[in-house]
Amino acid sequence: MALNRELANAEIDATPTPSADLLTPDNSVFLFVDHQPQMFFGAGSGDRTAIVNATVGLAKTAKAFDVPVVLSTVAAETFSGSLLPQLAEVFPEQPVIDRSTMNPWEDATVIEAIKATGRKKIVLSGLWTEVCVVLPALSALAQGYEVYVVADACGGLTPEAHAHALQRMAKAGACTVDWIPVLLELQRDWARTETYDAVVDIVKEHDGAYGLGLVYAQQFIGADAAG
Repeated sequence: MALNRELANAEIDATPTPSADLLTPDNSVFLFVDHQPQMFFGAGSGDRTAIVNATVGLAKTAKAFDVPVVLSTVAAETFSGSLLPQLAEVFPEQPVIDRSTMNPWEDATVIEAIKATGRKKIVLSGLWTEVCVVLPALSALAQGYEVYVVADACGGLTPEAHAHALQRMAKAGACTVDWIPVLLELQRDWARTETYDAVVDIVKEHDGAYGLGLVYAQQFIGADAAG
């Protein structure tokens, strides 16, 4: 007890410095996995429109902060269909890596794309949570990457399957997050004017009541009321 009191009373040399654990535009890569029609047909863990909205909001987040993105599909021509059109529209020039493997981490092209970014923090989303998200998450963690699973931009066959997959990944060391915290973690300071307008636009378009709150505030308080 005496030692605990001594530690509690010890002076901490705190500085206004963000943790190295935080996501930044310079240390992360976004991996979107199997956001495709056939995969959405089977997703029953939550409202599919909400999953689409979260996915597109996350994609616009990556674009606003110029974060590298890897887009991947599975069996697009023979079973699952093309990449979600709303997602493809955000990255019209971005190549889409189609695979035969359920686990994107077993596809050499995906791995080379991730490695080429030089980033160790993977922001991961996709369908289904319990298969094509959990498999690369565990595989990436095993090879020394940090994985941030964007839960609301993922969907599983059932609520239970989605929840169990998130638990499995968290137990293995992945961080489970939602898309708005990712957006705000990358911004972090409303004085960052180079991304301020883009962030506010994304929030207004994709974050429901919070977005409407910004519209209202800007209308009645002023253009700078968002932050």
